Amino acid sequence: MNTTASQSRLALSALAPETFQSEIRAMTTECDRMGGINLAQGVCDTPVPTVVEAAAAQAMRDGQNIYTRCDGIARLREAIAAKQQRDYGLSYDFDREVLVASGATAGLHAAAMALLNPGDEVLVFEPFYGYHVNALKSLRVNPVLVALAEPDFQLDVDAVRAAVTPQTRAVLVNTPANPSGKIFSQSELEEVAELCRQHDLFLITDEIYEYFVYDGARHICPATLPGMRERTIVISGFSKTFSITGWRIGYATADARWMPAMAHFHDLTYVCAPAPLQVGAAAGLEQLPPSFYTQLAADYQAKRGKMAAALEDAGMKPTVPAGAYYIMASAERLPGKTAAEKARHLLRLTGVAAVAGSAFFRPGRGENLLRFCFAKQDAELDDACARLRKL
Repeated sequence: MNTTASQSRLALSALAPETFQSEIRAMTTECDRMGGINLAQGVCDTPVPTVVEAAAAQAMRDGQNIYTRCDGIARLREAIAAKQQRDYGLSYDFDREVLVASGATAGLHAAAMALLNPGDEVLVFEPFYGYHVNALKSLRVNPVLVALAEPDFQLDVDAVRAAVTPQTRAVLVNTPANPSGKIFSQSELEEVAELCRQHDLFLITDEIYEYFVYDGARHICPATLPGMRERTIVISGFSKTFSITGWRIGYATADARWMPAMAHFHDLTYVCAPAPLQVGAAAGLEQLPPSFYTQLAADYQAKRGKMAAALEDAGMKPTVPAGAYYIMASAERLPGKTAAEKARHLLRLTGVAAVAGSAFFRPGRGENLLRFCFAKQDAELDDACARLRKL
């Protein structure tokens, strides 16, 4: 029997019409078309540490180019466990509680597949990273946005408590945060931890910017708080720290009860992270000294200073971040009704791409903000700053 077009079974899923290209990707595409300077996407095009690059290249030449275990090579899992012990005093069994993922995004996806059901709710702090929200939506999990108090993005404890419902299964914390650069304080994390214990919730953390902290600030891993290790899924990776965003090497550490299911879903989606690149990341963890991480923070603090000064001079008042490598700045002086229009005007005028602040807020918010990434090599960052000052 013939079917009409309106009756056709050939159709997008119920979820697909709600999805769209992220504003970050859209601005990257437009910037590439114009040959501009991309401060929109956090590509982190600074040099890869020599030891990381050399180890990956040697692994390729040595024939380490086949599938690994779905949770990663033992050498890298051991190195990750040692890093968590060194940095935070957290003890993880490398063979049962560490997953090498195809990027931190894959770690989040695996955790959500393993621990959350369609219709569950996850509290997500606003401003948020769009990939967190959309990854949850893609699994029919409902992100519940909880606004941080402006202008300094402080935790509103009453708002968090009011957002909990019988469907709440987890809280997602990104610290240091994209896009705001907020570092959650000890007291704020203790409030979140108390909420998780009281309501028996998972805590999922994105700590990819753990080493990008400035002015003496300190990153606190929430899994270290009392009663939180067994309910916290720590997600991080090497994209930013080792400037290897295109390698897609991340990880998750979690209690042994949750890890087999997480590894299973990572296997179904990605099989494994790229084998020789895992070797490179392991070499970096094993061989780079503590001074590498302190110098990384110092270098990026200098980049932050350049970016903030240029935005100030351009009449786009910045909110100077405590961590990560993004700056939110006022776009009020730019023409356009929306932040997306303002970002495109700025790109046409200066050749510098930024992201509309609205990409990080619920509809109607963030329309007078733009986000700039300063994870660029100094020559290109200086060029971008000079262009912005022409405003």
